[in-house]
Amino acid sequence: MDGSDSADRFSAIRERILLEQKAQNGIGTLSEKTIHAVLKSYYAVLPEYEEQKCAGFVADICNGFEIKEIQTRQFYKCRRKLDAFLPDYDVTMVYPLAQQKTVRWIDPESGEVSAARKSPKKLSPYNIFTELYGIKDYLKSPHLHFLITMLEVEEYKYLDGYGPKRKIRAHRSDGIPIRILEEYELNEPKDFLIFLPIELPEKFTSADLGKVAKIPRDLAGMALNILYYLEIVDRVGKKGNSILYTVREFN
Repeated sequence: MDGSDSADRFSAIRERILLEQKAQNGIGTLSEKTIHAVLKSYYAVLPEYEEQKCAGFVADICNGFEIKEIQTRQFYKCRRKLDAFLPDYDVTMVYPLAQQKTVRWIDPESGEVSAARKSPKKLSPYNIFTELYGIKDYLKSPHLHFLITMLEVEEYKYLDGYGPKRKIRAHRSDGIPIRILEEYELNEPKDFLIFLPIELPEKFTSADLGKVAKIPRDLAGMALNILYYLEIVDRVGKKGNSILYTVREFN
């Protein structure tokens, strides 16, 4: 299936699920888990693979030999599932991230919805490291894989917060996935090399990675912690109070 066919299929699935939600919940009412529902249907391919009982749990997707779990956050909550699934199945954790986002505000009293405004907040594939830390001791399993799905998302939020515009700590209604922008497959440790840009010096610190990758230094430090655990990088000394790293060579 080429890119245009995949995009058309994704769009058709999204529209079907939105229509189903309106029929069930009423016009203008959004589900809390639209992104999860759309991606589950998209990656399952066949409806009979969705919501299957496996090893005492319900898997988002299971075709008999492979499981896919759509996990938007809190990977650590999947530890019991991973204990049950990994001995008998290949498991792919699908991690959706909003690379591009527009926001619409809903007035809870009138139901009026604002025009879409582009959000300055953008997530990057590096955000997966904040989740991987919670399942760190599972990462060397040859049966555990990851798929980072970068999305364009339209987010709906209620004007029910604080401040003159009622936007501070306002509640999120839902996120509607518009399209898939990019996908990153992490099937084995060497696939994690994508997180080490070629612009890095031979020996580098978390600050160097943060600068080159344009991510916060604490996120860069967390990424290097995981990459060291996976034996993608080595620790080769210190520069002041910072650990120096170098990239391992792979065949």
